Amino acid sequence: MEEIVLDSAESLHGRLQRGRGCAARRAAATPGAGELIYDCVCHDPRWDTLEDRGLYYARLICDLELGLGPVIGHLFDPADHADLEEDRTNLAVDVLARLVRLGRREAATPLRRYAREGWNWYAALAELVELDDPALAEGLDEVAATRCDDNELAWLCGVDGVVTRNWAERHPRIAAARRPEVRPYEPRLALRGRSDDDLAALAREHGESVTAAILELGRRRSPVVLDLAEELLPSGDLDGPLCRAVRDLGAGALLRAREWTAGQRSYRDVGIDVLAAHGTERDAPPLLEALGTALAEEDWDLAAVPADGLGRLRSRPAIPLLLHAWEESACSQLRVNLLGALTAIDRHVAEPYLIEALWDCEDGVRRIAAGAVPLEGEARTRLRRLRQEAAEDPCVRSTAADRLVSGPH
Repeated sequence: MEEIVLDSAESLHGRLQRGRGCAARRAAATPGAGELIYDCVCHDPRWDTLEDRGLYYARLICDLELGLGPVIGHLFDPADHADLEEDRTNLAVDVLARLVRLGRREAATPLRRYAREGWNWYAALAELVELDDPALAEGLDEVAATRCDDNELAWLCGVDGVVTRNWAERHPRIAAARRPEVRPYEPRLALRGRSDDDLAALAREHGESVTAAILELGRRRSPVVLDLAEELLPSGDLDGPLCRAVRDLGAGALLRAREWTAGQRSYRDVGIDVLAAHGTERDAPPLLEALGTALAEEDWDLAAVPADGLGRLRSRPAIPLLLHAWEESACSQLRVNLLGALTAIDRHVAEPYLIEALWDCEDGVRRIAAGAVPLEGEARTRLRRLRQEAAEDPCVRSTAADRLVSGPH
């Protein structure tokens, strides 16, 4: 996969790469914006492939009345069978499928062709199944039955719809894939009768039952979890179950979490999680420090939790950092946390970002904005589009509809 190179966060190109709403609003009035959009689709700019971009770029292609030639050319470039990287074409496939949902049905033709000929054929096939239009999926059951192994077919045809039902009538393998697997009954380990000390001993043995023992201690909200965390987290073992168990303690872990963050322990991040969820005003400084460090190191994943915590505490000193992160972050998903925090701290400061957010690539950002934006001017018009557009996320549509009915906050 080619290295991701992002343009400056102040440039139109950089903002389009990051999926910013302000770029979507400017694009129609900017000469050459179409070429920048094609570049984003053909050179996936996402910091994490779980980020949303498909609907964002598809809307821009529709709004600017752009052709599909460069996207199609990217799919069927000779590199498709030489690069052998799904990430090279995943975004382009997603954009074509979103275009179909937006009414550009001509986008289905290259999608169907790519499902037959492309190296990343399974992604295109899965999108066509999700569209659930028999006319668009006609004849592709042969591709599915011939090219998919059993696991791929189970994932593909686990989608219950007209397309998979029709396919199942013609192909026994597809019919079998649509039936849920019946797994043999596996009795759970009888841990609930064990004492906390017994469970702690099991956790230290690193045997088969270690995860279950830790999670059971968390379910009980046993303080033993805190000792296990101090003992086992520095080794890097069992991070997942131990962090979950510490979180299960809720406010009961707060005193120890303060010690961990003040002492700069190696598992300080777990303490920050607790402070963010259960801390008081006295815990704002370490959360501010954690957010500043994460942003300075461009560790966008680590920035999300302290941003949430500072929003919960309505910490005004956090506003400059949150605004800086909004402008600079390469991770669009972080904007969900940033906008939520800004809105909780100061609705007036958040207002221009709430308006911009109605055009954001992330549905979580659009949902927050739809529920909080002032009902004035273009915001009201945009909410009507979000409410009506079938391609929009259902939660965003519902929030926009409720907002239009409920009126100003």
